[in-house]
Amino acid sequence: MSVSVFDLFKIGIGPSSSHTVGPMIAARQFACQLQAGPGLAAVHGVTVELFGSLSATGVGHGTDKAVLLGLAGHEPDKIDPDQIEPAIAAIRAGKTLALLGERTVPFTEKEHLLFRRKSLPLHPNGLCFHAYDAEGTEIAQREFYSVGGGFVIDASGERVLNQAATAQPGSAGHQQGLPHPFHTGAELLAQCRATGLTPAQVMAANEEHWRSAAEVQRQLMAIWHTMAGAVRRGCASTGHLPGPMQVRRRAAELHHKLSSAPEAALRDPLSMLDWVNLYAMAVNEENAAGGRVVTAPTNGAAGVIPAVLHYYVNFLQGNCKADEDGIATFLLTAGAIGIIYKENASLSGAEVGCQGEVGVACSMAAGALAAVMGGTPEQIENAAEIGMEHNLGMTCDPVGGLVQIPCIERNAMGAIKAINAARMALRGDGQHVVSLDKVIKTMMQTGADMKVKYKETSRGGLAVNVVEC
Repeated sequence: MSVSVFDLFKIGIGPSSSHTVGPMIAARQFACQLQAGPGLAAVHGVTVELFGSLSATGVGHGTDKAVLLGLAGHEPDKIDPDQIEPAIAAIRAGKTLALLGERTVPFTEKEHLLFRRKSLPLHPNGLCFHAYDAEGTEIAQREFYSVGGGFVIDASGERVLNQAATAQPGSAGHQQGLPHPFHTGAELLAQCRATGLTPAQVMAANEEHWRSAAEVQRQLMAIWHTMAGAVRRGCASTGHLPGPMQVRRRAAELHHKLSSAPEAALRDPLSMLDWVNLYAMAVNEENAAGGRVVTAPTNGAAGVIPAVLHYYVNFLQGNCKADEDGIATFLLTAGAIGIIYKENASLSGAEVGCQGEVGVACSMAAGALAAVMGGTPEQIENAAEIGMEHNLGMTCDPVGGLVQIPCIERNAMGAIKAINAARMALRGDGQHVVSLDKVIKTMMQTGADMKVKYKETSRGGLAVNVVEC
């Protein structure tokens, strides 16, 4: 199955692609299958079981709300974040849920949404849905896995697409015959050498197998504008993030300080890093609040790529509107790198730790920045390798099961690493000892060796050494 750049960059809601976006897609898919199978009229009750990491950190990540919204027919890329809490409150108050907005069934979370500590066979993020008729007999059962980055598979391992996506002509993921197929870093470089194309041009040609060049550009700009919107909202929002820790939102205050003292940049040449930190933190505060972000390639790592892209636009380009081609090159290059990780390793913190989230985002951003700074394909591959090599072994240990500590600051650190990785690679000739493919293999092996308590369970690391307020 081919992967599109728009599979990696998905517009959705926070706080987690694997624990919020994926479960919402899975729940809606189950409701759609009920509609197509026994029919919604035959359904008199549903229950949902959450397994493994979805159970351990599901409430903090909004999995419970995502399942309710998905069953009710909502889609992560279309739902208005401001309407989420009223919709959830109505379901909870009435103790009923309207499947796809049509068929109302009883739904009390303590009885119908069950948390199981064990994991299902295929992945730590498992969900199992059951539907019952008027006599209480089970008439449908489906198993899904949210495998990271908003990707969902069923029990057979087949990928599940959002219903809206499957209805659109030219959607990626199911066709063969790409003009420049690649599955590894070595194959991507080989395509570049054989064709004389850059990684972004290879990716663009493959995308145009599914949709027109104009449509590719339009969707890339939609991704960029959503990322920029998340930065703006994060910079404007004050108060505290949801949850018992009452983490204070810092981006607005930092934005005010940086904007009110521009002369400081003349004294401190590294003040641009303060802006990069701001961009990343603004996005991830917005994500933690359940706002609109882009999985890049996950929600937990949603701030890294926007931060580095804003660095490119604001500090290297000056005017984003003047160079949409540069933004497209950035996103296409990042997508090409992300696809290699998706096809050879994992984007799931529950499977490989945060190296599969912030680590992958750092690698994608590093290669993309090297590309727009004029790097050769070999330098781009080197930048991506450096970006991951120095994130190997990073755990996923969210305090309180929330995508807040250490996730928000960790995105800022990932963005800074990406910028440095790109600069290091551009100072070389692209020749290096550790290839991108080798570091991806190492990342996957490291994740397999990592203890489960360090993989998005909130049972290890900072999660057990920081007392919740």
